[in-house]
Amino acid sequence: MDEILRIKNLSKRYDDISVLENIDLSVKKGEVVVIVGPSGCGKSTLLRCLNGLEEIQEGEVLLDDEVVNPNKKNLSKNREKIGMVFQSYDLFPHLTILQNVTLAPIKVKKRKRAEVEKEALELLERVGLVSKKDNYPRQLSGGQKQRISIARVFLKNPSILIFDEATSALDNQSEALVQESMERLC
Repeated sequence: MDEILRIKNLSKRYDDISVLENIDLSVKKGEVVVIVGPSGCGKSTLLRCLNGLEEIQEGEVLLDDEVVNPNKKNLSKNREKIGMVFQSYDLFPHLTILQNVTLAPIKVKKRKRAEVEKEALELLERVGLVSKKDNYPRQLSGGQKQRISIARVFLKNPSILIFDEATSALDNQSEALVQESMERLC
């Protein structure tokens, strides 16, 4: 299998506090990697370093053999290859569900609205929420919002998917629905 992500000797500090030290990791295409550890050990920080949301002090993150660096011109290009679903949903409250899902591909990637909306409706169908396409985030449960976030990230068609505690704030039933949605999309 081809290596898609490589972390070399990554270290991250906040002032004098070392959060991550000398992390090495390799991820191959199609591989599933789970990072487990106690709360506050740096899991989310590591994930945020992968797409340049956090600046690293030492080492490097390579995505398809290109360095991911918050200060480099290729950061936007690299971020297009990484889909992240966070614990918080980050949906725009003033936009409908369909508008939330299609915003980035239309505005950022300059894709045709009709094409993007067709794909978005298919993804919403797969996560069981096509009937909510005209609703606003405030009209959805936490589990439904998370499923929308997952559909939105799959619309990017990223090379890498990162889920940062994507189901931790959900009740058991909502968590099961989110996990089922992820399985249907993968």
